[in-house]
Amino acid sequence: MQNGMHTDRERCVRAVQSKDARFDGWFFTAVLTTRIYCRPSCPVVPPKPQNMTFYPSAAACQQAGFRACKRCRPDTSPGSPEWNQRADLVARAMRLIADGVVDRDGVPGLAARLGYSTRQIERQLLAELGAGPLALARAQRAQTARLLIETTTLPMAEIAFAAGFSSIRTFNDTVREVFALAPGELRARLPKKNAPSGTPGALTLRLPFRTPLNPDNLFGHLAATAVPGVEEWRDGAYRRTLRLPYGHGIATLAPEPDHIACRLTLGDLRDLPVAISRCRRMLDLDADPVAIDDQLRTDPLLAPLVDKAPGRRVPRTVDEEEFAVRAVLGQQVSTAAARTHAARLVTAHGDPVDDPEGGLTHVFPTPDALAAVDPESLAMPRTRRTTFTTLVRQLADGTVHLGPENDWPETRARLLGLPGFGPWTVDVIAMRALGDPDAFLPTDLGIRRAAQELGLPSTPAALTARAAAWRPWRAYAVQYLWATDSHPINFLPV
Repeated sequence: MQNGMHTDRERCVRAVQSKDARFDGWFFTAVLTTRIYCRPSCPVVPPKPQNMTFYPSAAACQQAGFRACKRCRPDTSPGSPEWNQRADLVARAMRLIADGVVDRDGVPGLAARLGYSTRQIERQLLAELGAGPLALARAQRAQTARLLIETTTLPMAEIAFAAGFSSIRTFNDTVREVFALAPGELRARLPKKNAPSGTPGALTLRLPFRTPLNPDNLFGHLAATAVPGVEEWRDGAYRRTLRLPYGHGIATLAPEPDHIACRLTLGDLRDLPVAISRCRRMLDLDADPVAIDDQLRTDPLLAPLVDKAPGRRVPRTVDEEEFAVRAVLGQQVSTAAARTHAARLVTAHGDPVDDPEGGLTHVFPTPDALAAVDPESLAMPRTRRTTFTTLVRQLADGTVHLGPENDWPETRARLLGLPGFGPWTVDVIAMRALGDPDAFLPTDLGIRRAAQELGLPSTPAALTARAAAWRPWRAYAVQYLWATDSHPINFLPV
């Protein structure tokens, strides 16, 4: 699908008339007669085409004076896949806005992270999304407020500040404007069986995604590589600790047929939107599996793998710097050995957390904490010790920065300049930490073995040439190739 789908009127009308859920999040339908905006799959009778107009974001609809539909709740549709498959300024800005940067640091903070002027960023976001960074952040605050109103018993004043509003009046005005209901009316509309319950700080919600979604390699990978104390698989759910802007949290995530069941325990409710954004990113929930699988099926040797188990996602991370450290710890050792190395560092240098359910004990150590580790205490070969200490030192002093706003080619080049960083390590970080959907691992032993079994070229150069037809989704091809093996990463734990 091309950028700016909302400009293709004929295609948008067809998607709305067929109630096609695949396009939820790609564009929004605003109805001129009712002044309401909907997702394409809205269950109500579609409006007449002449009464439809289309916008690229919920924020643009709100800015144009449209209110969110109470039936299809367009503010809760999956995010646009574009922001995770593109590496340009707009996509990088959107990833940072989802991570709460505008709420914490304002538009100047967003601009500083991206290395552009505030004027350039505002101009580009307006041109492509019909809304500037403040309007986009405001739409996110409204969505967070609605979530807290409907899933907790918190007083409205606490919800206002937890959602990032500067005053209760602004909170009330925004909720009324966006949802055409006062905050109290939103809560009163809930059926009694859905009435909020539970303790403040523990939230239960659903994370939507585009179908199909195959949970096997996604949760299998996260569970098989889980670092004791930081992650665990328990009662059909993956659990892990989170380091967040205002405190620590714990996420519990379980696959369901049409959503991911998510329970968040947060030390500070202001971290809710960031926690949701990071969980969605880790589980790759904003991907467009139909577009990805259709492209990979064009290769007759990959097609049977896709048809057998469509909808594979790339298991990613909630913390880019943590993943880079773990990638180094996993160089040339087994999965079990990498977990042992990481667990020792966690116990010695991670911040302790209180897990009401037991099992999780720490958040992963910061680069600052790891930079202070005595290299002689690390049970690894001297060359890998040098790789580890160089990485954590450069992460700690800011020479290397890893985050959602990273420029992928530039970051790759910077990482390749570090001692002990070859193409495999850099591409694993690009795929799973930076979120590059086209990262590829032609030298990986599992990939080469799978290629040979399927009749694909098995030398790195020949396989890379063949994989050109899989672009821009080679990271997903990696998941399908890995899945031919019986390694635990490919299976949901029993």
